[in-house]
Amino acid sequence: MASNKKPTGKLTLASLILMIFTSVYGFNNIPRSFYKMGYAAIPWYILSGITFFIPFAFMMAEYGAAFKNEKGGIYSWMEKSVGPKFAFVGTFMWYVSYIIWMVNVSQGLWIPLSNAIFGKDTTKTWSLFGLTAPQTLAVLGILWIIFVTYISTKGLEKIKKITSLGGTAVAALNILLWVGALTVLVLNKGQLAQPIEGLKSFTQSPNPKFAGNIIAGLAFIVYAIFAYGGIEVVGGLVDQTENAEKTFPKGVAISAAVISVGYSLGILLVGIFTNWTKVINQEGVHLGNAGYVVMANLGVELGKALGFSDATCMAMGAGIARFIGLSMFLALMGAFFTLTYAPLKQIIEGTPAELWPGKMGELKDGMPINAMKVQAATVVVMIALLAVGGDSMSKFFDILVAMTNVAMTLPYMFLSGAFAPFKKKTEIHKPFEVFKSYGSALFASIVVTLTVGFANFFTVLEPALAGDMKTTFWSVAGPIFFSVVALLMYSNYEKKVAAKKEEKVA
Repeated sequence: MASNKKPTGKLTLASLILMIFTSVYGFNNIPRSFYKMGYAAIPWYILSGITFFIPFAFMMAEYGAAFKNEKGGIYSWMEKSVGPKFAFVGTFMWYVSYIIWMVNVSQGLWIPLSNAIFGKDTTKTWSLFGLTAPQTLAVLGILWIIFVTYISTKGLEKIKKITSLGGTAVAALNILLWVGALTVLVLNKGQLAQPIEGLKSFTQSPNPKFAGNIIAGLAFIVYAIFAYGGIEVVGGLVDQTENAEKTFPKGVAISAAVISVGYSLGILLVGIFTNWTKVINQEGVHLGNAGYVVMANLGVELGKALGFSDATCMAMGAGIARFIGLSMFLALMGAFFTLTYAPLKQIIEGTPAELWPGKMGELKDGMPINAMKVQAATVVVMIALLAVGGDSMSKFFDILVAMTNVAMTLPYMFLSGAFAPFKKKTEIHKPFEVFKSYGSALFASIVVTLTVGFANFFTVLEPALAGDMKTTFWSVAGPIFFSVVALLMYSNYEKKVAAKKEEKVA
């Protein structure tokens, strides 16, 4: 395939960690998990961290170090370990999920920006040129996609600056949570807003939807896996990492440890200043705004602990709400820039050019610019259809999201499933190994694959038990549909290759 690469700046250990942190760590997962499960979310995060994220992160590090000269990221890893058809189906499903992510986030991005400017979500009242609020957000989303694509086509240096800003914003949010929560704890003489009542607090959710429902708890593992998801995205950056054989595995290992511990301790810290019943279990509080409610409450409780007046406490709460809005906007922006090009870069660089129509398979300055433009056009069309399609299009998109929920974690099963064959192939040079023996690699492969598999099973089962058969049906139909599309594309490619061979023979 065509490539006209220019030298680009190499990623250092610090910039790599920031990029991983920005792509994987979602600060909002902490208050949202507290909203869903209270302290009872912590054991599920620890379990998911032990059985999925940490072993999976080391698998990615081994893959990355062994294939540091391969440009195709996860596709190349699976193709070299198992085979091209297996690799393409897994990578295609993984890529499609990010298209849906971009459609969602390009419109949801304005909620944290509204909080940053106004101290609350005012997007329901936004209107441009007489358009309704959803249509206005759609227009802003379209402009955002065009802007991000334009900047991203200018190369890695531009993206590094933006993702570093996003990573710094996430770090600042966590510092605020830690310092604020511990200050409240000290000033309140160790008294927690959400009391810990022995082991019960870590096994039973205060949320009635989850209390005593083991299936719902097991389904929460998928939520934790989503929270840990994204580390495979930076796998395609191994070739652009300084001293890759040492720096990349080290960056992955450090990020995995910090993120795993960070989520669990973060949930515990929220309980220091947030009472679930008094703050979370209130009308108007939902998953979409749980982060702002929790952090604004930190400002209020910090003011109370310091003995300030009610007006000052409320002002502190509003100030922190603005700060979290700005920080989350920057963090989402950083993730957007990385995810706009990294998944596409991986799938195009690794696959044969004949799989892609026209000039989509070409690279310019190391970036899939033509494909990025097609990707942007696809996202813009989907946003526009949703904006003008009314209820029917909205319902269609709800189904599309349901189809994607399971599909976006299945590629992790492909990657972990390919790890044992990867370790068995002695002809593949492995400069960095955590799993020293084939037995330990096989065990890790089985544990990670089963964790994701069981989590998806319970995620599919839960709505069916609640009477929502439609969500269950489309959650199963999604992976099947995406697999069929990928297999059809690959079958078409095989026909092209066979036709070329026949032409040569003739």
